[in-house]
Amino acid sequence: MQKYKFTGITKEVYGRTLNQIACVTAFASIKSGEIGGYIEKEANLSQDGDAWVYENAEVYGNAWVYENAKVCGDAKVYENAWVCGNAKVYENAEVYGNAKVCGNAKVYGNAKVCGEAILRRGFTEKVTDYIVIGPQGTRSSFATFHLHSNTVCTGCFVGNLNEFKKAVYKTHNPDQGRVTFNNQYQRVIRVFEFLQEQDKDAQ
Repeated sequence: MQKYKFTGITKEVYGRTLNQIACVTAFASIKSGEIGGYIEKEANLSQDGDAWVYENAEVYGNAWVYENAKVCGDAKVYENAWVCGNAKVYENAEVYGNAKVCGNAKVYGNAKVCGEAILRRGFTEKVTDYIVIGPQGTRSSFATFHLHSNTVCTGCFVGNLNEFKKAVYKTHNPDQGRVTFNNQYQRVIRVFEFLQEQDKDAQ
């Protein structure tokens, strides 16, 4: 199904030509003929699902918006970033680098999500709402800790900090000789706990 086409209206962003989109097949709350935001190429916005780029939002580079995700307002998604699931990026927020915003996560205000960050739930209004540490572990993966939702995302793991501790002990049990990776993850856990305490004191 083709749900959108280019209107022929373009704008230049950092040497890239972005194309305004228009809906051609109604879906979700988007009506046929409704004008959307700007993407560089069709590979930036899935023709399937209910994903949409609204208003003045921009998606370019190798960025990909799909499933039911929404990019609105003056938000920007670029480089190799993904926005998917029921995630929403809006206002003046930016998602870039290799970051992934998915699940029910929301990124808004002047927040910037970048690098190897993975956000799957909770809301992010400013860059200090989360921290990314890595690489570590057998997969050289990055661990993202989202303060507001007390969520750790790394590799295929998603859960709260206590669940993360248990998963580390189970997978990298030092009593079974898995000392190196356990030590790496214990350092990550200590940093996350410190930030969690700081966040509680600030409230």
